Amino acid sequence: MLNLTDENFEKEIQEADKPVLVDFWAQWCMPCFVLTPILEKVAQDYQDKFIFSKANLDDIPIVAQRLGIEQVPMVILFVERKPVSGFVGVRPEPIVREILNKMLKDVSEKEQIEEIEKIIQGYQEYAEKNGFKLNPDREAVERLIKGLLANEKKYGDRYCPCRRITGNKEEDKPKICPCIWHKEEIKRDGHCFCGLFVK
Repeated sequence: MLNLTDENFEKEIQEADKPVLVDFWAQWCMPCFVLTPILEKVAQDYQDKFIFSKANLDDIPIVAQRLGIEQVPMVILFVERKPVSGFVGVRPEPIVREILNKMLKDVSEKEQIEEIEKIIQGYQEYAEKNGFKLNPDREAVERLIKGLLANEKKYGDRYCPCRRITGNKEEDKPKICPCIWHKEEIKRDGHCFCGLFVK
């Protein structure tokens, strides 16, 4: 667990390699002493998903004022240095878990949407350079990109979701999108096998 102060807040939030959950509390706040053990217990189960930290209002008056922290306990999730979600007051453990799951799901979905957009843009540029187009059916393209990302997670590379993956890296290498056959297929059929690229 990380203790934040006015001196280290910016550095710790900026350098974090995952979301940071900050418990703003005060010595005089009895509900804070009820919430803290709940958060500490839950944080152990979520340590791979976020960094848990505490910020005593006496040690962080400048940051607390800038963030508008007027009530404690206040719990805020920071993602990429920005506060994205949070809650005020004591909640029972199951509710804390429910809130955290929703916050992390929202962050994960946002990150996936941003990643899909980036990949689509890269494939559009690739298609234009090679004299063909990305499939105009946006839903189909997004489904294919999700398939590529699922294969990357499962097999380590963005293999075409429409081809059988054997697990043999050498044998599967030609199936990495854009696959070795896509140009020939576009020329012959008007689209690649999976339909990501069209004439």
